[in-house]
Amino acid sequence: MMLDRITKPNDVKKLTLEECEQLADEIRQFLIRSLSETGGHLAPNLGVVELTIALHRVLNFPKDKLIWDVGHQAYTHKILTGRKDQFPTLRKTDGLSGFPKRKESDCDAFDTGHSSTSISAGLGLVRARELQGENFTVISVIGDGALTGGMAYEALNNAADLNKNFIIVLNDNEMSITKNVGGMSNYLGNIRTAASYTELKIGVTQALKKIPRVGEGMVDALHKTKNSIKQFVIPGMLFENMGLTYLGPVDGHNISQMVKVLQEAKRKDGPVLVHVLTEKGRGYAPAVRHPARFHGTAPFEIETGLPKSNGKATYTDIFSTVMRKFGDREKDVVAISAAMIPGTGLKRFGNMFPNRMFDVGIAEEHAVTFAAGLALGGLRPVVAIYSSFLQRAVDQILQDVCMQNLPVVFAVDRAGLVGSDGETHHGCFDLSYLSMMPNMTVMAPKNKWELSDMLKFAIRQKGPVAIRYPRGEAYDGLQEHRDPVCMGKAEVIAREGGIALLAVGSMVKIAREARRILKERGCRVTLVNMRFVKPLDTGLLDQLAEDHSLFVTLEENVKSGGFGEAVLAAAARRKEKWPPVQVIAIEDQFVPQGSIPELLHRLGMDAEAVADRTYRWFEESKETDRREE
Repeated sequence: MMLDRITKPNDVKKLTLEECEQLADEIRQFLIRSLSETGGHLAPNLGVVELTIALHRVLNFPKDKLIWDVGHQAYTHKILTGRKDQFPTLRKTDGLSGFPKRKESDCDAFDTGHSSTSISAGLGLVRARELQGENFTVISVIGDGALTGGMAYEALNNAADLNKNFIIVLNDNEMSITKNVGGMSNYLGNIRTAASYTELKIGVTQALKKIPRVGEGMVDALHKTKNSIKQFVIPGMLFENMGLTYLGPVDGHNISQMVKVLQEAKRKDGPVLVHVLTEKGRGYAPAVRHPARFHGTAPFEIETGLPKSNGKATYTDIFSTVMRKFGDREKDVVAISAAMIPGTGLKRFGNMFPNRMFDVGIAEEHAVTFAAGLALGGLRPVVAIYSSFLQRAVDQILQDVCMQNLPVVFAVDRAGLVGSDGETHHGCFDLSYLSMMPNMTVMAPKNKWELSDMLKFAIRQKGPVAIRYPRGEAYDGLQEHRDPVCMGKAEVIAREGGIALLAVGSMVKIAREARRILKERGCRVTLVNMRFVKPLDTGLLDQLAEDHSLFVTLEENVKSGGFGEAVLAAAARRKEKWPPVQVIAIEDQFVPQGSIPELLHRLGMDAEAVADRTYRWFEESKETDRREE
């Protein structure tokens, strides 16, 4: 097997072209088998196998620098740099990351996980290379979906000033997670239809070179007129007009052709854009048919492509159902997604109300300000974006929505710990960055019924509201506790005195189990579902302070600027009227990948750890009281 001959960086250079084609087939089969067990980003990686092999044929690792935009298509790169045997640990605790990681390999040039960043990072490396007087090649790979992000254009604008080599590979598969939208997608579509230009150029060049004595001169003359030929064959030539040399489009599954084009690109001075056409999910029929579903997949059955999961309702499913019902009843409710319609649960809404469903592509900043405009126009926009991606639009939320106090609802999916995607995808900062904003209301549901109630509440408000909820299976406990949602009011689930567990969102379930453990140890424990992080229910906390000796806050968010610190600040304003406050939250760190139960345990935030920490604090507070007496 060719795959067995790849044990370290640059081994692929030892293979013949025919052996590389066999290697591509073996890598695809390996990825399908491996990801059927671990889950991961299957469709994006199946689409770039030949492209990655070609890149490794022309680059020398780790000297040369290859930067992957988003990074969820770097599995073949990991295999070709000697990490194949680590794939059983993919996205697991202490295992192989699903994204490029510099600490994992010196062949990974840039840590990434968000979109539209690769050109900026690559440009920075090029400028550093020139200032340091070094000699290496820099290639940034960016998808056509990522080109919907404004940051990519900011970088392209700056790259045009370069007079030294910098290669940008545009991986064009007509997809981000779902089908691409907008003007850039249409423009690239026009170029795809003109792919015959590349074939014409290659054929003519090869034919001319065969002519004795005059052939090479004719090729040189042809190169001098290539710009006018391109302008005639390919309308617009946006990239060339911006100052980049454009090469392509080239078949992204033809290794030989890509190697030739990449070698040509390396010889150019200034920025070069190589336009590569690929097929997302190539080599696995279910992924070709359903590229969005196999963009990031749970473990699945290879024969059918069906997931191995239990299929229980997720919070995203609940959001989807409620939005569909609102679409029926409220004609002014509109939905906005940033290239994540299926992932955020808006597919049914979009199918039923296509004129009220807006997919803006990978453009979170635009999504938020666009929503502000919709709200000013009398509509009720619901912006559904993953927590980790929403933080890319903090300025727009603050300036364009909150400052004008506009009725925009933010459905913040995948909040808190998300598990296997790791540092770049955990949504553990949203309570902090949303709570700091004037006029913003911040909520978190304890279970699936409360998510439904909160969404109904939020859509009726006159200002901005954010509802954050976790990834995965929706909690169906505590159904009997369903107090009406009222602005800024918490819900007391059990009241006894002694210790008060003040929990937010997903931590209510953990606090409930911790309370059971504490009661077995003889403690009296009150459990509160805080519901609102902002505004804080200080009235209830004032009442609890009368007969409780310890407040413990619980949140699946970083401690800095979060719910617990808001309670600490409120306690400080009341001086000695409140009991001591202890905070259970994520400390000042980026949390690695792993299953959510494992991560909670490591962070001291699972039920057993919460009970142990709370019991210790409670005993310490009693000892302090005895000394003071």
